[in-house]
Amino acid sequence: MSQTIVGPDGKPRCRWCAAAPEFLNYHDKEWGFPADDDFKLFEKLSLEGFQSGLSWRTILAKRENFRKAFQGFDYKKLAKFTAKDIDRLLQDDGIVRHRGKIEAVINNAQRAVELAKEEGSLAAFIWQYESTPESAPAPQTVSTSPGSVALSKALKKQGWKFVGPTTVYAFMQAMGLINDHVDGCIVRSKVESARKKFRVPHKKP
Repeated sequence: MSQTIVGPDGKPRCRWCAAAPEFLNYHDKEWGFPADDDFKLFEKLSLEGFQSGLSWRTILAKRENFRKAFQGFDYKKLAKFTAKDIDRLLQDDGIVRHRGKIEAVINNAQRAVELAKEEGSLAAFIWQYESTPESAPAPQTVSTSPGSVALSKALKKQGWKFVGPTTVYAFMQAMGLINDHVDGCIVRSKVESARKKFRVPHKKP
């Protein structure tokens, strides 16, 4: 089976983006492009945690609701959420109402504040685990990598939750820490170009 499908413009793309109409734009404009915005990184890591046991289509459809409920994933604000906020979120039918996952986001927000203070930014820490083209596995052939295992372990050591190696690998795919667009996909070269121009954030001295 081919790893690509033909898009509405007649050009090849990763096969998975044909699974739902809303995937096409997400695939073409977001997935795999490098990001260094702390809140965007925290959002994606949080949403991947919510996806555990569910489909990405479910989460993507609710993404704007999640953003509204979780203060735009500003972890500085989320770190101050209380039990009252958790109860409120559990009544919000616009998101996935899973107590453990909601509590994990708030816990992780507190850990993110600590991490950003120590490293200068969340991005500076996360991008230490980037997969280079030389070290990356063949596109879309694995669900974890040495990098995702290492990042997962580092986050768990600092008290983060819902950040297993598979969740972290999906996060890395989406945020451009690895270019996992398949060979032949028209977006693969765009992502590779974006990654070459991308300035990897570093820890502040």
